[in-house]
Amino acid sequence: MSASLKSRLVSEVIDREGGYVDHPADRGGPTRYGITESVAREYGYTGDMREMPIALAREIYADRYWHSLRLDEIVEQDESLAAYLFDYGVNSGPRRAAETIQRLLNVLNRVERDYDDIAADGAVGPITLEALDAFARSRGRSGLGVLANAVNALRIEFMVSIAESRESQEAFTFGWLRRVIDLSPTGKGLT
Repeated sequence: MSASLKSRLVSEVIDREGGYVDHPADRGGPTRYGITESVAREYGYTGDMREMPIALAREIYADRYWHSLRLDEIVEQDESLAAYLFDYGVNSGPRRAAETIQRLLNVLNRVERDYDDIAADGAVGPITLEALDAFARSRGRSGLGVLANAVNALRIEFMVSIAESRESQEAFTFGWLRRVIDLSPTGKGLT
């Protein structure tokens, strides 16, 4: 299931982001399929961004935003949580997405009765996954739903703070918020 969800989410983000874009207010600079030029260069692409192949975009999305967050393991716990973390990583970086789930796991462990606090270091590894497993055992399916929606709530707060601190980013705020609110692993939006 995780491979099909990953494939669908990558395709959806590529469709949403579109082809070549070079918006003057976008601090990321030129993009193709939502991949910034600096990220494309990190993956060895040296050509014009207008010509970056879609296959490279798919590779980057899988490596940088799916595998780095260990979403193959997280999707086993909850599809929505994996989908939200993937999209959060795409828009704000995998480190911020990882820190968000780590922070939430720490405040949801009932003062370490369910599991020990973990470092909010922005790297999903075995300790974060163990904490997530313990959270799931303690809180069950409904708890995972709360966790997934809390990830999105903090993501929205982050987006608002960006627009508040840099007025030029208000050009994107409505679209950012709509994207988060409409995101669903089933493709039907939140209800």
